[in-house]
Amino acid sequence: MKDKTPSTEMAPLEALVGEWSVEALAPWAPPSDLRGRTVFEWMTGGTFLLQRWEVPIDEAPDGLAVIGRIPQDNAGYLQHYFDSRGVARVYSMTFEDGVWTLSRTKADFSPLDFAQRFTGTLGDDDRTIRGGWELAHDGSTWEHDFDLVYTRVG
Repeated sequence: MKDKTPSTEMAPLEALVGEWSVEALAPWAPPSDLRGRTVFEWMTGGTFLLQRWEVPIDEAPDGLAVIGRIPQDNAGYLQHYFDSRGVARVYSMTFEDGVWTLSRTKADFSPLDFAQRFTGTLGDDDRTIRGGWELAHDGSTWEHDFDLVYTRVG
């Protein structure tokens, strides 16, 4: 088997590795017991972290993300996002002191119809991440979109 140990630069993301149940809490959607599933795993060589997710409702896309270091920035990562709708995006990402951030404020593979950002906090027990997505249609006025709760299952 080839080594899947993370590189030194990617090692801070080890806290995400594993299987998680994901619950979305949205003010615009009725409460539901439907939970998605996401898995983080190292790509061979440990220089990229893969994230795969499935959501058991048609309105939410399944997808894949590839996370890697920003070569010229020792403090950040890029998340290359692809989903079942055919959407492809690039998010700037950080993970420091248990706080995970994602941000998309400029066009990339897709036009920028709205800006997005996510902030999630890893619980003290490393078994939960509580966070929320925001969006800005004008690029500067941020509004809450929905919350996510990740619970480690494996």
